[in-house]
Amino acid sequence: MYYGAIKKFDIADGEGVRVTLFVSGCTNCCKGCFQPQTWDFHYGQPYTKETEQELMDALANENISGLTLLGGEPFELENQKVLVELLRRVRKELPEKTIWSYTGFVYERDLVEGGRRHCEVTDEMLSYLDVLVDGPFVEELKDIRLVFRGSANQRVLNMKETLRTGDPVLYLE
Repeated sequence: MYYGAIKKFDIADGEGVRVTLFVSGCTNCCKGCFQPQTWDFHYGQPYTKETEQELMDALANENISGLTLLGGEPFELENQKVLVELLRRVRKELPEKTIWSYTGFVYERDLVEGGRRHCEVTDEMLSYLDVLVDGPFVEELKDIRLVFRGSANQRVLNMKETLRTGDPVLYLE
């Protein structure tokens, strides 16, 4: 997996001050995407064990609320297989931190068993998330007044409640 950037003090992509990892690779290719360079699976630099440790060190700061995964697309199959290791480690070593992820895929269509972006680690990856912002960016539905999302079709889901009930539960309206 490659990544385009790491922000160690991000206040735009989730609640509180966050560490944000922008992964590379996206097949959604949404019209009007704010980071089309990240569609390329080899954009940026390789994600390594040193990268993971850099993220963990940044997350250990007591002023950091948690980790956010952005893209590109964290739920591309090859990205999930790397990111699940990071999420597993964050949950084990820093359980007080929240984990957010953005995806252009739709939870109940694409990420559940039988969905086009479900693989052997998807359920585990989802189980570590506190919040999932799902749905493709739709330029015609762009609304800068929305909180933590770019277009009106996107949802901010409470993943703990979504997984508990089996139905999408909104974190924010």
